[in-house]
Amino acid sequence: MKKTANLSSFLAKSKIKANDIEHKRKLAFNIDKYDAAVPNGQAQFADLELARKKARNIKWKAIENLGAYLEAFEKNFTANGGKVIWAETADEALKAVGNICKEKNAKLVVKSKSMATEEIHLNDYLQNKGITSIETDLGEYIQQLDNEPPYHIVTPAMHKSKEDVARLFHEHLGTAPGLTPEELTQAARKKLRPEYTRADIGITGANFILPDIGGICVSENEGNARLSTSFPKTHIVIVGIEKMLTSVNDLRIMWPLLATYGTGQKLTVYNSIFTGPAQSGETDGPTEMHVILLDNGRSNLLHTNMRESLYCIRCGACLNACPVYKNIGGHTYGTTYSGPIGSVIAPHLQGMSEFGHLSYASSLCGKCTDVCPVKISIHELLLENRHIAVKKNLNGFSENMGWAIWTRAMLSRRLMNSAGDALKQKLVNKLFGESWGLHRSMPQFADKSFNKLWKERNKA
Repeated sequence: MKKTANLSSFLAKSKIKANDIEHKRKLAFNIDKYDAAVPNGQAQFADLELARKKARNIKWKAIENLGAYLEAFEKNFTANGGKVIWAETADEALKAVGNICKEKNAKLVVKSKSMATEEIHLNDYLQNKGITSIETDLGEYIQQLDNEPPYHIVTPAMHKSKEDVARLFHEHLGTAPGLTPEELTQAARKKLRPEYTRADIGITGANFILPDIGGICVSENEGNARLSTSFPKTHIVIVGIEKMLTSVNDLRIMWPLLATYGTGQKLTVYNSIFTGPAQSGETDGPTEMHVILLDNGRSNLLHTNMRESLYCIRCGACLNACPVYKNIGGHTYGTTYSGPIGSVIAPHLQGMSEFGHLSYASSLCGKCTDVCPVKISIHELLLENRHIAVKKNLNGFSENMGWAIWTRAMLSRRLMNSAGDALKQKLVNKLFGESWGLHRSMPQFADKSFNKLWKERNKA
């Protein structure tokens, strides 16, 4: 790929993280716990492959008919008293949130875990507007205290040990040093609980959209999303349009699969469906509910060979399986969505010229495809991204010339034989010395090629 600021940053960060033994130890510790838990969740399925195929078909139908399902959701959700806002870009989504906050004279917002809000950098926007936004998910709260973005789609603070978190709480919350995980959780709870009752607005993302009942699904393990949507008088949902399902009946497959591949559970602890604001006679819930349907580049994927990537349910399984992610971690990617699925969609959401290099950060081993609960061919999509980059002439001149020479030589036995072994060695060292030879010994050519040995043996 042609050198860009993002590519240079990616290579520099990757070099540091790949050699950071402590970082890799923490990451391996948490992923090992995940790997041990997943088989327990999978055991609930009598036929796991059949469940995955059905889930894929559900997402296929939802994406193939996305326009109709979005309109059906809007009609049914509006009928329940909710309000729907269509946001083509991140700026439009931010502006919509800003208008609601201004109308409500909001000063404090409580927010549950949401990758869509990270994607549009909502917290920075609210801060610039003088509005305090507090992350209520424990992992997200830890990251917010440390002024870092999420490290992982599902477990935002995966790269931190309990000692790191204890040190962070001691510095920012004044807790005693060396607290246990249970004590740290209690400290966070004590700090966050009053904020729910003081907040003017609660903001969440969504795991699924249900068109037939006009519903929004939110899955969580801590109950913070329920608190964020129960006390504040206004509830705002920001959700990518690809989260669409076909019916509420789909949840009998999608909820267990999301839990199994996300955390290894049979079912996430709290699963909520919101169909609008509190109705007459209901004592809990907001008086207003707004759903912002976010495009922000997703249509770029919808009308290409990459549309299969829109099936993703954001379980994070491909990140945990990826050998590249295990070596360089989440922040190195420089995008909201990291790992294999992030490398597929980021170039289309944020620009191929700026993030096309991520598709090359893969061994194409196919492990990401093997573990995907909705059977997305992730490694094939990564390869397709590389083809797109080449067609757009995003590779550098030296790379293109090198591969042209290599291809010509590999297709001609005469050229291979005419070049001496010393010339071959020099050419390979020149082409791959930096990419391959920086951390490895270069391959050495034999004194005689197999072709020469074969001819000599036949003559004999």
